[in-house]
Amino acid sequence: MLTPATAVAASGTPDLPQSNPSEITAAGSSSDGLTSKEAESLLAKVGPNSMPDAALHPLRQAIAKLWAPVPWMLEAAIVLELVLHKFTEAAIIAGLLVFNAALGFFQEGKAQATLAALKARLALNASVKRDGAWKIAPSADLVPGDLVKLSLGAVVAADVKIVDGSVLLDQSMLTGESVPAEAGAGAQTYAGALVRRGEATATVIQTGARTKFGHTAELVRTAHVVSSQQQAVLRVVRNLALFNGVIIIGLVAYAKLHGVAWDETISLLLTAVLAAIPVALPATFTLATALGARSLAKTGVLSTRLSAVDEAATMDVLCSDKTGTLTRNELSVNGVRPMSGFDEAHVLTLATLASADGGQDPVDAAIRAAAKNKSEQNSPKLLNFIPFDPTKKMSEASATDGNGQSLRIVKGAYGTIGALMPPSTAGLAAVAELEKKGFRVLAVAAGAPSQAMQLIGLVSLSDPPRSDSTDLITELKALGVRTVMVTGDAPATAAIVAHAVGLDGPICPPGPLPPNISPEQFAVFAGIFPEGKFDLVKAFQKNGHTVGMCGDGANDAPALRQAQMGVAVSTATDVAKSAAGIVLTAPGLGGIVAAVKEGRSAFQRILTYTLNSITKKIANVLFLTIGLIVTGHAILTPMLMVIIMITGDFLGMSVTTDNVRQSTKPNRWQIGKLTLAGSVLGVCFLGFCTSVLLLGKFQLGLGIGPLQTLAMISLVFGGEAVLYAVRERQHLWKSRPGTWVIVSSIADVLIIAGLAIRGIAMQPLTITVVACTLAGAIVFALLLDLIKVPVFRRTQIAEPRPRADAKPQARSKPEAPVEPKSKTNAEPESSAKPKREAKAESKAEPRPEISAGPEAETKAKTASDPTPQLVKRVHKLYEELGREDVREVQDWEKAEQKHPKDEPHQ
Repeated sequence: MLTPATAVAASGTPDLPQSNPSEITAAGSSSDGLTSKEAESLLAKVGPNSMPDAALHPLRQAIAKLWAPVPWMLEAAIVLELVLHKFTEAAIIAGLLVFNAALGFFQEGKAQATLAALKARLALNASVKRDGAWKIAPSADLVPGDLVKLSLGAVVAADVKIVDGSVLLDQSMLTGESVPAEAGAGAQTYAGALVRRGEATATVIQTGARTKFGHTAELVRTAHVVSSQQQAVLRVVRNLALFNGVIIIGLVAYAKLHGVAWDETISLLLTAVLAAIPVALPATFTLATALGARSLAKTGVLSTRLSAVDEAATMDVLCSDKTGTLTRNELSVNGVRPMSGFDEAHVLTLATLASADGGQDPVDAAIRAAAKNKSEQNSPKLLNFIPFDPTKKMSEASATDGNGQSLRIVKGAYGTIGALMPPSTAGLAAVAELEKKGFRVLAVAAGAPSQAMQLIGLVSLSDPPRSDSTDLITELKALGVRTVMVTGDAPATAAIVAHAVGLDGPICPPGPLPPNISPEQFAVFAGIFPEGKFDLVKAFQKNGHTVGMCGDGANDAPALRQAQMGVAVSTATDVAKSAAGIVLTAPGLGGIVAAVKEGRSAFQRILTYTLNSITKKIANVLFLTIGLIVTGHAILTPMLMVIIMITGDFLGMSVTTDNVRQSTKPNRWQIGKLTLAGSVLGVCFLGFCTSVLLLGKFQLGLGIGPLQTLAMISLVFGGEAVLYAVRERQHLWKSRPGTWVIVSSIADVLIIAGLAIRGIAMQPLTITVVACTLAGAIVFALLLDLIKVPVFRRTQIAEPRPRADAKPQARSKPEAPVEPKSKTNAEPESSAKPKREAKAESKAEPRPEISAGPEAETKAKTASDPTPQLVKRVHKLYEELGREDVREVQDWEKAEQKHPKDEPHQ
């Protein structure tokens, strides 16, 4: 004979995690439950009914911050300093290392919140029958075969099978079902479900990690995706390490071949290592996202993982849950279909009499709420009410009408009510029509107690969409983010909500996901359960998408954890909130748009610092090599390099507060192109520093001590020029730097100038030399800006600029891609009235704050090839405005003819 646990395993129920029947037995399970000895034996075999504690010790979390590429390089530098007995420099570098680790540790302190919330969600105690008597026992002591009692307001402590009685179960936080389910003898329910009505006894069939709830917890624990921010840091450090490593090896080899003393060679090696380390890069990433998270908190959006702020900038797909996310998770009457001879008010009046008043049944509450707006004069008087009975599948009321006649009223599923009345062709047709649309349909019938019932009407129920869902989806579409609905509901129900919120498109039916699934294939994924949502997110990520997942229940937790940006709405459970990357504290979903915009601002700031760091680190090591060749000595000492690191790298972190322009499309890290652009700018920076060094040696005749000071101030002042050039994607005068950027620059210049003039920790220089070097750096900034603009455009770091006077129009249909016409990345031709708009383009300069919306794409409507006109316009504008403005016009033309498969821009 099969035990309850093995019976479930044998049934092959897909929603329950399967267990080994040989390991879980419930011998002796009966109406008296288990004995204490049987329970103890099973508990020893299967373990407690709880989640395993996988929390990391805080000390291990702190140590992990010191185990990464940048900390390794700093730790190597500390060892070299100690070997050379340079204890002051070693202490300073150690301070930088601790600063980086502490900033990351304190800003990311919620790593184990999800599992803690999952454990807390399980009921602490349960009513269990042991040794023939009912008693209260810790839920952790439950084992398969235990007989437990389910009562009103209780949380089910394990996966169970009901033996007798009936209950109304709210399983929305586990299964995604928006409507509570009636459960009677033989029905199964899961740990974490809430008993909304009734009482029943049930046999435990699964406990702990083997329950559906526990399986969800395990998915959350194992769900992990490396953030694009982490990948970007690793790739930047890798590229710099490979490039600078080769240069350092050549530098040391050159020093030994030319007879440089061993101690000076070691000092030179240490200086080169320090010059190659992007020491503040991880701290800047963390600080930028932390400031973005603080800004979002003011709008009611809380970040549980700092990386989610950066991922919001790169997100191009949002998987949105339906229940409680796009909808209000509240049943309401969608419509009333009265039969011939009756009206809506009469149907609702009778349905209200057959509904409980003040209970927790959401169906009855929805009907009573709808009836308040449509009252009927001389309504029947209620005499007796019989609550919904899962066995009969209907509720019933006795009343007297206005004439004093007795009236019997019943409410329930049409299949049940239909057996009490003559067949109704109109009723059957109406029910089929409503159910096809995905509504839950209730029939209301009435009649004399001793006569056949008559169908009065039908009431359709649905979970209405949130009022802001349509606007959210529209805004996200304008930002280049595709939204798809992912729900456990039936396709018909999901289709209604999807259409209501503007998600029109194919529906992926329940079942296995198609191979190589992409978000463009479907607008709705119906019949998706927790494992399916988790797998769907991973499938999208496998195809190169940055995925956001929006949800509110424990069933969404694994997908929320796996997604780069998990979003928990304000009504979400603690499990969902702690699994998500961001949590919305206010009703509605507008916070997602705010997160995307703030994330894109943070991304641009981090991008600026990354470009600045790549440019400087490439130039630093090369400059050491040139300095050694020119002077025969190390042109910088370790102490000077430490000063440069502190004043340059850490004061440069002020860009995390800089004024930036948000991109109009999802961002993405293109480290190869960033490295290429940084290399070009780094060579220019190297040219400036080398020029200053050559002037100091051959024109001013400075010795090695003053030359080292001159080299340091050229690197610092030139570094400020690089920062101001790269912070703006167009010409540097197009936007005003942030206040803290200006303050930090002034502080940097004053500190270095003061040290150089007074000769603190270095040989002194005259005020004239320092001032001339600063003036040269200003000129260098303007020259570098002229080189930067075409470099950024060729590497796609600068986003195409839309025309300022472009007028949005309704889009008709997607345009086909147009092949480029030249080697200079010429954009698709425009076909929208070239003669009329040529003058406007030559007069109005594109303004960055005005962007072409999705509707602007429809201006391309023509039956002829506009290539000759476009060539003439480009040639004329090239002569009048110069290369920059021509590129801006071409970029606008691209914006007018862009198609859905456009690549996202930086």
